[in-house]
Amino acid sequence: MAEWLIEHGIGEARAALIVDGAIVEARIEIDGATPAGTIIAARLIAIGTGGRNAVAIDARGTEYLLPNAPRRVTEGAALNVEILREAIPGTEPWKRPLARATQDAPSAAQPLAERLGGEARELAFPSPAKDELGEAGWDDLVEQARTGVVGFSGGTLRISATPAMTLIDVDGPLAPAELAVAGAAEAALAIRRLDIGGSIGIDLPTVGGKSARQAAAAAIDERLPQPFERTAINGFGFVQIVRPRSRPSLLEIWSDRLAAEARALLRRAAHSGSGPRRLVAHPAVIAVIDRNPAWLEALARQVGGSVGLRADASLPMSAGHAEPA
Repeated sequence: MAEWLIEHGIGEARAALIVDGAIVEARIEIDGATPAGTIIAARLIAIGTGGRNAVAIDARGTEYLLPNAPRRVTEGAALNVEILREAIPGTEPWKRPLARATQDAPSAAQPLAERLGGEARELAFPSPAKDELGEAGWDDLVEQARTGVVGFSGGTLRISATPAMTLIDVDGPLAPAELAVAGAAEAALAIRRLDIGGSIGIDLPTVGGKSARQAAAAAIDERLPQPFERTAINGFGFVQIVRPRSRPSLLEIWSDRLAAEARALLRRAAHSGSGPRRLVAHPAVIAVIDRNPAWLEALARQVGGSVGLRADASLPMSAGHAEPA
């Protein structure tokens, strides 16, 4: 039975679709983010060119790109906009979230559980009994998002989120035709698991036979749920996939590495037992947590004791841990 598990943690909400005890699809929603489907009041600050690419700004100062400029609205005018795609973390601060003008009144997006679709169950955080997300492989999923490396029997995927598209390179010791099919299958599973949308390129081994390319294409179609579009696999082993994209992928969320590591450390600490705690981590990770006192207050409530911080420059950013204070 497929079931979504939702965990409202510190700094973020986490959701995972569990099938046969394993995570097949996941979401991370950062606190303070404005989800797609939200309607907000804004002000038009640029009308764009040729009826396209207008810009609106909300009360918080966030700018939104409107691919289709609203008609009969002048610069400076108030309008309501619906968020179509959330802000995408990364190295392109100019890449605004997408929106469209609407006559509807401002309103919040549906709760996360309703947006997921399917059966959903909200978990206690931290669970008094067991860490259900952890048992399903949440830590392994985080490592894949952190590194972009996904191993499978006979090969490895190396996934990179670039400004143009997410690229997946398939490599391994299998014979090219066999690796192409296995790699295509694993890439499709990883795309779903890591919540990758938009334009995606998969670089498979070059195979001469048309039947092997068709088998690799079929492996994608069998494992990646619709809706999506794809090209045929060309003679160089490259295939492009386009999926709807209304939020950042897990890889893009982890591109803001320090904040992601800080939130992951808070999750580990919440599951580390009760009583006063001390968080020990790389100084850059400690600095992020120190700038968010509400996170420390929430963790203190979770563990039932005070929480201190200790920076240790010898630790890798991913090696933060909690210890009894």
